[in-house]
Amino acid sequence: MLPSPQPNPASAARSHSPTDWHAQELLLMREVMRLIGRSLAPGLVLREMLHLMSELLGLNRGRIVLVDGTPAEGGPPRTASIQHAYGLTQAEAQRGRYAWGEGITGRVLTTGQPAIVQDIDAEPLFLARAVERSQLPPETVAFIALPIEVNNAPIGVLACHRIRSRQRHLNDDLAVLRVLATLVGQLLQLEALVAEQTRQLEARNTVLANALNTKSARYGLIGSSPPLLQALSELERVSQTQATVLLLGQSGTGKELFARAVHLASGRRDRPFIKVNCSAIPDALFESELFGYEKGAFTGASTARPGWFEQADSGTIFLDEIGELPLAMQSKLLRTLQEGTLVRLGGQREVKVNVRLVAATNRDLAQEVEVGHFRQDLYYRLNVIPIRLPSLAERREDIRALALHFVSRANQAHQRNVNLTPDALARLEEHPWPGNIRELGNVIERMVLLANDTLVARAELDRFLPAAASVVVPPAPPSAATYEAAANPATHAAPLVRDYHPAQSHSVLVLQTALAEHHGNQSRAAQSLGLTLRQFSYRLRKAGLK
Repeated sequence: MLPSPQPNPASAARSHSPTDWHAQELLLMREVMRLIGRSLAPGLVLREMLHLMSELLGLNRGRIVLVDGTPAEGGPPRTASIQHAYGLTQAEAQRGRYAWGEGITGRVLTTGQPAIVQDIDAEPLFLARAVERSQLPPETVAFIALPIEVNNAPIGVLACHRIRSRQRHLNDDLAVLRVLATLVGQLLQLEALVAEQTRQLEARNTVLANALNTKSARYGLIGSSPPLLQALSELERVSQTQATVLLLGQSGTGKELFARAVHLASGRRDRPFIKVNCSAIPDALFESELFGYEKGAFTGASTARPGWFEQADSGTIFLDEIGELPLAMQSKLLRTLQEGTLVRLGGQREVKVNVRLVAATNRDLAQEVEVGHFRQDLYYRLNVIPIRLPSLAERREDIRALALHFVSRANQAHQRNVNLTPDALARLEEHPWPGNIRELGNVIERMVLLANDTLVARAELDRFLPAAASVVVPPAPPSAATYEAAANPATHAAPLVRDYHPAQSHSVLVLQTALAEHHGNQSRAAQSLGLTLRQFSYRLRKAGLK
């Protein structure tokens, strides 16, 4: 048994009485909404809407005129053209092109007000451009044009021809056309929103694909530049040994990630990885933090506590900024490394520990040894396997991959959807990056949080880069600890470790001036002088300022 054919809305309309206009209006609206529910493609929906206007209501040769392109700065779009039509030949639709303010259609675009021409033969503004008068019925023909608006701004015109002498009232046609024009505007706005969301998703997919396609992301270290691969090769060759590894390089080059990579590449990967920042521990607490203490060892020691070395037993301990270790602690650390034992503060017995040490510094330990601030025997004990980490300026081919990684991470952390254009990525590759990877990550996070647009171009990116971006630097990058070298392009290349300054390197006046310039902030004052906070505080005490 064959299925019964679906009724055609136009054929169904003919079965009604010619004066039953209300039923035909309802049929028109129902069919248009049914089409929108099935497809958001405006071409299909709008053409069928114009078809039903003609068949059900006698509003013939309907057309939708839309502006071409985007408005020029400070002015309206230059032209508008017929984008959708019914009852027009292809040649007629192509002729329907209007300048802004030209004819009835152009005036509706300009004013945003509907226009009703009772007799096109008596209206000098009516151009008859799309359809020649000879192709229309000989009786009086009217023309109706209504604006299509998005966000209260006209973006197009819904227009049609109408035989003036009809049983249907003109006001009824206007009421229906107003509803349809509003519907067309909403449909076009929805199409634009979907297109924008699709563009953003495609851009985000590109970012994620680029991040996944990064050639080297071993141990969380992103990049494929020769200097990075050289450091990784050295790291992997020594990872299975028990030798102490000393990581050298500027601040912000990723020493902690490299230290963790040594741990993950070794047989201790399933055991603890303990990281300790020596510059953040006060002198009085070094021993108790590293080696632990017994109950009653000092006031407040109500229970015994194992130190970081005991907690890292059978695993790896990472001592960052080991150059900040006081001399008194250096001898105790050397004993622990040589004998594999330690004694807790206030304790009497030795505790055996099996720990792999990874140390890091951005200071020249050999120079520290010469001036007596670092023990020579400890230096030789640490300097078994030195690995120099390249600065970001030495691995510029990795900047793009790192930037995309930081963008993806910041977007996820802050629920944003910000991306970089190719010219913005090129701008990042040009920047000197005295703060290395840490500075790049901070710039990207700041950009993700403060960007005005979802796609950041080169011009907008410049406002997130530090002022040093415009400074010409020598081929060898400046020290990460001091920005004074970056401010003076005439200086020679800075060493790969922070310059050592003797205790009398800065006068009282220099210390006071630095404090005043940074409103009493010792950390920033110390940084401006190329000192650590600990060195700066020591000089203040020596000068009697603290």
